[in-house]
Amino acid sequence: MITIVDPGVRTTVQDLGRAGTMAMAMPPAGALDQFANRTANALVGNGPKAATLETALTGLTLTTDADCTVAVTGADVDVLVDGVTHPTWTALWLPAGSELRIGEIRGGAHSYIAFAGGIDVPVVMGSRATDLRSGVGGLGGRALRSKDMLRIGQRTRAVEEGRHLPMRLRPALSASEEIRVVLGVGAHRLNPESLRALTEREFRLAPDADRVSCSLVGETLEIAEPEDPEDTRRPDEVPLAFPLGAVTVTGGAPTCLLRDAVPGRGALAVGTVITPDLDLLAQVKAPDEVRFTPVDIDSALRIRSEYNDFVRSAVRAIA
Repeated sequence: MITIVDPGVRTTVQDLGRAGTMAMAMPPAGALDQFANRTANALVGNGPKAATLETALTGLTLTTDADCTVAVTGADVDVLVDGVTHPTWTALWLPAGSELRIGEIRGGAHSYIAFAGGIDVPVVMGSRATDLRSGVGGLGGRALRSKDMLRIGQRTRAVEEGRHLPMRLRPALSASEEIRVVLGVGAHRLNPESLRALTEREFRLAPDADRVSCSLVGETLEIAEPEDPEDTRRPDEVPLAFPLGAVTVTGGAPTCLLRDAVPGRGALAVGTVITPDLDLLAQVKAPDEVRFTPVDIDSALRIRSEYNDFVRSAVRAIA
């Protein structure tokens, strides 16, 4: 068992998420940074579907009642075991009774803590991931609290301390990220100046970002009047569901929908963040900046295929 001493800003149990549930208005949930989550599991010898802990920013402190192997990936943070600093992206030995703490953050926003054997919570709709909005999965469908206890599953194989992901394969975290988007059918509803601003100006992440969405602050985006004078529909009345990664405009500011968002309506959808760049977006925090770069659908599919190849090669490179 591990015991949560301090849950920090927001700590949840996550895995790769729920596949095929969007049609039922159930978000996929799962790790915001899928690469960091998969790598953390690989470092401790878990399969890719094992559950980890996802922390937002800093502050998580926990203890364990048995020896175990852990790995912390994602954000650039201090990892302390009984006050001694250890590296991220590396398998660490955590002796029984010791304290693991996620300390000062230097870059990024989310960390992933994997334990050899995975977090043993019930599987709900094919996943252990926590969906905070619907209260499903994880530990009671909620963020972790002080004194919560979690059981670690059975290890499938022994892992040596010191296994690590080579530096060349670790993401380069930045306070200014280029996020590639495929512009959607709603983009034509922006006036020309606002459409240029969307793809040429930088936007700052607002402090209210969570697992559902991240709002951006910058130049106001204005919606053009419909060309057909008889078209009296509001932009949000266009009958389209929002996919994971949708970039929507409400009140003049863009918002990116993340893994706890439902496929709803109520805003103008102007584009979709490509799948690989959702991992980049997961590591942006206020007041970091993003710039949207448009790509066509063929390029997006090619980039996704290349990224999947990269993820598989990174897992194989762990030594």
